[in-house]
Amino acid sequence: MSEHTGIRGTVWFRALTGQASPMSGDPDSVLTADALLGEDNARFLCVVRDPHARFPCARDGQVGLEEAYTLATRVREVIAQDTNTIKRPIIAIVDVKSQAYGRREETAAIFLAAAAAADAYGSARLAGHPVITLVVGHALSGGFLTHGYQANRILAFDDDGVMIHAMHKEAAARITRRSVESLEKLGETIAPLSYDIRDYAKLGLLHKLLHVDRPEKPSQQEIQDVRDELIAAIEDARNSPVDLRNRLQSKEARETRKASILTRSMLEAQWAEEQAN
Repeated sequence: MSEHTGIRGTVWFRALTGQASPMSGDPDSVLTADALLGEDNARFLCVVRDPHARFPCARDGQVGLEEAYTLATRVREVIAQDTNTIKRPIIAIVDVKSQAYGRREETAAIFLAAAAAADAYGSARLAGHPVITLVVGHALSGGFLTHGYQANRILAFDDDGVMIHAMHKEAAARITRRSVESLEKLGETIAPLSYDIRDYAKLGLLHKLLHVDRPEKPSQQEIQDVRDELIAAIEDARNSPVDLRNRLQSKEARETRKASILTRSMLEAQWAEEQAN
């Protein structure tokens, strides 16, 4: 686990908004702010570490009950406010270890909290809000599904400290009954098993990889460059369908995910045939 996990989120939230504190009434683990981004007043959201969080399993940058419901509330707030006006961009800054695993969370139905946040992001996208995710660190497991994965466009830093995956490497090794070393070897030839962000980019799910020399201490020029990329992604999202078809139609997806695309088209054809009958 990178020592920077959870720290980069705060760094980039402050760099892009000039703020680093939660909104009134929110837990300290969720930063929300409205700030200018080009000609838009965008809403920025970020889940960060809070060592004093009420739920122990969410103290190290995980998305727990409070985090998920707060994200859902703040995204729904924007949807409601912009019902009859221009749809503001929503920017998810992501550096999350996972969802919060714990007996308390399971008892209190963390799956509902996570679903509420994911649904809020998806609803915002379908309502016409450009939802852009900026992955500055780790985006793992249910934490990423809850916060960031429903975006129109996903940007990520081309950096060894950035990782997007379904689970931590050690957990994946246990599930597949392999050693970590064996898993890493497989990742060299099987892109979905790799933990390298450059291999993830080959799957066609990313809009763009961004180059920042020092993500923990970015220069003013690097911050401006990232702002420009976010503005460009917003414009691209506004001029494109609100669904996620781009993830299958990208050049990378057509090259790397041919079997997935073929399977999907066969299922769609079978479904259409059954409906016709």
